[in-house]
Amino acid sequence: MLTKERAPIGNSLEANKAVVRRFIEEIFGHQDLDAVDELAAEDFAPHTWGEMEHGRAALKEAMHRAGAGVTEARFEIHDMIAEGDRVAVRLTSSARHTGPFMGQPPSGRRYSIDEIHIFRLRDGQVIEHWHQFDTATLLAQLKP
Repeated sequence: MLTKERAPIGNSLEANKAVVRRFIEEIFGHQDLDAVDELAAEDFAPHTWGEMEHGRAALKEAMHRAGAGVTEARFEIHDMIAEGDRVAVRLTSSARHTGPFMGQPPSGRRYSIDEIHIFRLRDGQVIEHWHQFDTATLLAQLKP
């Protein structure tokens, strides 16, 4: 019988959740480039942001693209579940659409969407990220 090795239960799960909370707040919310170097692994792999290279530099470039299109970003975490080396988060994000974003010219409107994020961690850093949200709802809110 094969057994699956699992990460120890307890503080490591809480530590992983704390890293993810900071990742969302500091990287997604505040666009803190220094936080990328601390919280993202050198070989960070995004899986749902389209064609994108791996690594911290690529994450910083993606932050710049997204950040150029929105201001007043907020992330309200509703659920955070950790198991092994993964943390799943259900949250609501909102921002004001003030620049080109998702192929849409700036509308000045505020949007709010529900999202699901899954993070995989190694040694206290995020190594992989998956992200799902309702694109149609977002685009409908961005149109003037």
